[in-house]
Amino acid sequence: MANTGIARYKLLLIEDDRPMAEAMKGLLLQWGFQVVICENFDHIMEQYGAAEPHIVLMDINIPAYDGFYWCKKIREVSSVPIVFVSSRESSMDIVMAINNGGDDYIQKPFDPHVLVAKLQAIIRRTYEYRTTDQHVLACGDILLNLNDAAIHCGNESIELTRNEFKIMRILMERKGRVVSREQLMKQLWDDDCYVNENTLTVNLNRLRKRLEDIGAPDYIRTKKGMGYIIP
Repeated sequence: MANTGIARYKLLLIEDDRPMAEAMKGLLLQWGFQVVICENFDHIMEQYGAAEPHIVLMDINIPAYDGFYWCKKIREVSSVPIVFVSSRESSMDIVMAINNGGDDYIQKPFDPHVLVAKLQAIIRRTYEYRTTDQHVLACGDILLNLNDAAIHCGNESIELTRNEFKIMRILMERKGRVVSREQLMKQLWDDDCYVNENTLTVNLNRLRKRLEDIGAPDYIRTKKGMGYIIP
């Protein structure tokens, strides 16, 4: 039975055994996940960027390089959860999977219920960061109050401007994923008027300075040529 709370989460499946990939997709769709199957193993990073998944499910043995290599490449730009699913069973494979940035390792053949339970647990740990007060977002040491647009870090707090608040909310809700400048501009100024890109830069620089003042330097990271991320 599908878990409707999972429905907003997208999964990128990197599996070169097509019948296995389709079977896994069918299972995960039943549980409410959105599923994108990798189609080109020479361009995994491009497909990762296009899909913007909340979680990656990856085999080790794939045609181009291997899963360890692509896990490291993804880790260069994102802290998105990565779960290995492989028929390889040596303890060294598990160690390498974790050491290269993987979050979990599931051996084939697997119990479908175990796979789903593990994915749900990782998503809860990674993305269910809302407190019992649904008007607050929390990522790391930062709390964002959605009612009054105030940021709290330890004993320090500041009130954000309209644009600063929008930027923080977008990045916190997409924690671990890169948000492009184009996406931010569309969210901030989604109308017919022309807005100079420098306006976004000014807003981001001011927000970073304010975060630094309350003890959160480098909270918003720049991924050159890609956009911004809260890791």
